[in-house]
Amino acid sequence: MNKNLLRRRQLLSYFGIGTMLASAEPILDIALRRTHGSTSSSINSTAVAAGPETKALPEFQGINQWLNSAPLTTQNLKGQVVLVHFWTFGCINCQRTLPYVVRWHRQFVAQGLKVIGVHTPEFAFERNVNNVKRALSQHQITYPVPLDNDYKTWNAFNNEYWPHLFLADRQGLVRYDHIGEGAYEKTEQTIRQLLG
Repeated sequence: MNKNLLRRRQLLSYFGIGTMLASAEPILDIALRRTHGSTSSSINSTAVAAGPETKALPEFQGINQWLNSAPLTTQNLKGQVVLVHFWTFGCINCQRTLPYVVRWHRQFVAQGLKVIGVHTPEFAFERNVNNVKRALSQHQITYPVPLDNDYKTWNAFNNEYWPHLFLADRQGLVRYDHIGEGAYEKTEQTIRQLLG
């Protein structure tokens, strides 16, 4: 099943209107964007203590191209705290998170934070590398940005939302997960804790 269609059906079910026909697709696009931008940090943030259920940072898979960097692997990132930010430049909720992610990159890179901005497009025009490059320039993004046009890294992370943040510790274990906007103070506090 098409990923967008699946997300729309999940969203319809969430809103309790699962029997609605395809004629409601434009309404769903608006609702989908609103859902992706949820700011309820108590529901959308999870800090994970290291334990047997803690999972390793998934590998970056099926990347079409890396911008601002040579290709990276999770092995290259061992010893660093890694912030993975799933975003797409056309998403207003993602645009609102970018100033924070850019600031964290600048503020903590010397202490060992590695930001990876996985760009996974929602619409066809977001697949164009020149459009992505313009967005990087506009938002002053200098950290590595892999283009995940085929959703392979998205799927490896079991992701379903834009924006979505994952933080991994220096051993490569995912220790924090936040969906949507908000929780900036909690995210920064977790970055500081993991940098130790």
